[in-house]
Formats: sequence, structure tokens, C-alpha cells
Amino acid sequence: MKFSCLLLVLPTSSSLQLGNMFGGIKPPSMDVLGGSPMEKTKEELLAVISNTGNGKNADIDSQRQALRLVSFLESNAPVPDNLLRDPKTASALDGVWYLQYTAPSDIDIDDMPAWNPEDSTEGDAKIDTRKANIQGSVRAGGLTVDTSNRLTTQTIDVSNQRIENRVEQDFGIVTVGGSFRVSDTVANRAVVAFEEADIALNNGFVLKLGFLFSIIALLRGGIKDNGWLETTYIDDAMRIGRGNKGSLFVLTRDRDAVQP
Repeated sequence: MKFSCLLLVLPTSSSLQLGNMFGGIKPPSMDVLGGSPMEKTKEELLAVISNTGNGKNADIDSQRQALRLVSFLESNAPVPDNLLRDPKTASALDGVWYLQYTAPSDIDIDDMPAWNPEDSTEGDAKIDTRKANIQGSVRAGGLTVDTSNRLTTQTIDVSNQRIENRVEQDFGIVTVGGSFRVSDTVANRAVVAFEEADIALNNGFVLKLGFLFSIIALLRGGIKDNGWLETTYIDDAMRIGRGNKGSLFVLTRDRDAVQP
């Protein structure tokens, strides 16, 4: 299960001018007087990822369109370098986020460069960066959980450097949590060490599987870090992230921001 290791085209002469202003990535089709390019891009992104079952049912054209919109947001509103270090800035991350879309970051688009993360293995941490190529699912420490049409949340506590992912299933609730640290080389990257994995069944019985992470750490020579998540776009309503397994995540503060 992977949120972070485990959670975010374009015509008219006006949009062409905007594309030149913003590094060649064009905003979505819009009436320039009808709203800002950023707001229109966000609206279009939410529309594109709606009715895709958290990305599971998104066809290749929808995935490409979502990536174009995400790239526009990332390019024109980069996150501050102190996002994970300054308490006031970091407060933008705090609290509950609803996962709305998961899909691969690497899709062949001729006129858009591939996403190539810096220091992807995190040096001596030797983070696994093999591509997951999953849609509508999350993975952490080798555990994969289907999130299509499931209420899925990610809760972040920056001051205590904690993260928790929660997925509601028909049989109960799956929760995976752990600590994180700020990457030494990438300012907007949280390197995660998942430590807890609980499956709370509807009958009240709770399966505690956190020991699996301890075993994995032991096999890796005591290294507990097992994934990372970069926040590549954030505002008060939407957050976009990219994970070490090559997944793209779009999350919102509003549970009902997209149609499931």
C-alpha cells in the first residue's frame, strides 16, 4: 500500500500567450475573464478524475489529461522550500486529506518531460523505487490495498512528524501509520518509516501487522525508512504528491470534491 510509500489542456490565442508565460505548459481551455488559470486548472482536474474510481477506471487519455493539468499546477505554483521545516508553513499540510486519485506518474506524453525525482533512493536508505504502476490502489511496505470507491484518508501531523493512511473496506478499516523525516536532499520530500499496520474487522477483532515492518527493517540492516512522498503542489483545498514508486496522488480537503 503506497501513499508515500504509503496521497495530485489547453486553446484560444489567449491560452497560447499564457502558455508562453508559464514555461510552455498551457492552462486548460477557458474564458480568460472567467477566472484565473490556476483555479480553472484545478476545476478541470477535479472534473477529469471524477467518476474514475480513485483512478482505477481512468483510461489512458484521462491519465494523460490529468498529468498535463497536474504539471501546469506544479510548474506555476511550486511549493516553498521550507514546507516541512517551518511550523507556520508546514501547517498547510496538517490534518485530514481525502485521497481522490492515484495513477502512475510516468505516462508517455510527447511534449511533456518525464518526472525524474532527485536522489530517488535517498542515499544509504536505499528506498525501493521500482515502479508500482497501480491505479486506484495504495501501497506501503509491500501491502497493497484497493482504494477504488473507498473512503481513503491521509492524516499528517507535522509537529510530531507522523503520518497515517486509512482505507475503509467492506470487511473493516485498514490503517497504516508511521513517522517521517525531512529528506536531506529534497526539501519537499517526507521520508517515511511505516511502523503500524492494523486491520480492524467489522466484528471488532483487530489484526496488528506492524511486526512486518520490523522484519523488513531487520532484513535491510536496521534501516527503517521504507518510502517517501513529495508534495509537489498545495493550497488550502488541494494537495498533489508523487511517491517513490512512481505514483501520482491527488488529495483534497473536501471529501466530496470529486464524483466517485
